[in-house]
Amino acid sequence: MKGISYARYGGPEVLTFGEVRDPRVGPDAVLVRVRAAAVNPVDWKARQGHLDGLLEPVFPVVPGWDVSGVVVRPGLSVAEFDVGDEVVGYVREDFLSRGTFAEYVAAPVRTLARKPRNLSFEEAAGLPLVGLTAFQVLTEVLLVRRGETVLVHAAAGGVGSVAVQLAAYLGARVIGTASERNHDFVRDLGGEPVAYGEGLAERVRGLAPEGVDAVFDVVGGETLKTSANLLAPEGRLVSIADPEVVRYGGRYYFVRPDPEDLRRLSELAEAGVVRVHVSETFPLERAADAHRLSQRGRTRGKIVVTVAQEEGEEGVSRGR
Repeated sequence: MKGISYARYGGPEVLTFGEVRDPRVGPDAVLVRVRAAAVNPVDWKARQGHLDGLLEPVFPVVPGWDVSGVVVRPGLSVAEFDVGDEVVGYVREDFLSRGTFAEYVAAPVRTLARKPRNLSFEEAAGLPLVGLTAFQVLTEVLLVRRGETVLVHAAAGGVGSVAVQLAAYLGARVIGTASERNHDFVRDLGGEPVAYGEGLAERVRGLAPEGVDAVFDVVGGETLKTSANLLAPEGRLVSIADPEVVRYGGRYYFVRPDPEDLRRLSELAEAGVVRVHVSETFPLERAADAHRLSQRGRTRGKIVVTVAQEEGEEGVSRGR
């Protein structure tokens, strides 16, 4: 099959398009015909070797953890899905090797849920990693409650944009940092935008003089110190970007695959609670360009790689 792979760590230039090994479908896995796969910062960080101490690579590595597609063959012990089912998945295993930037992926059933019927394959591919991250941080770690004030950093990005929507759905008041050009976008998501950069603390205090109850950090660095100083008494701070958050009394969190959480996200998407904004799509063979764009760090919503259907393959319409 065709796919993207890299045989060593490095920049986007190490990504090659060509033949990759066919996936083997274990008893509790599902063979998925990939329609789209989202790009996440963790993809290029893994490609650069930044996750080497966490996940062992088995070269050549096929990158990508997010996927939307159609079930081709369920494993022998899988009863949850059948041939032709449309699915989404956060297909992360405990090593780097069998990713989603390919025509097919063997996805453990614990990483999948049914695709939201009202989303295109491109939109659906952008939901799993960012949606699970936002959902788990807000509901299990920050324990956001109705009436609280939540500060979400990078509110126009992939994780941030979903976090704003979910926090608002949970009944919180949401303040979101974003560039001026994205302020209307953040408002449309249900947040109150503030510009990031110098003077951020004063701008946030102008909206929340008594401090914020929770901070969702996706930036790290100096932002952590500012965030800690903005917390109300008993306020909570979580970062998905920087383990140094523990120095400020916060918690570092790494998202996990969870089929029930993903199923709930799919339901919220179908109910219109969560929308996925796709800023740009690239064909599979241009995955390196998609990585380059992601690394610039100014993306609104998601960047998605699409996989062409095989000749004669029956398509599946949006919203079926």
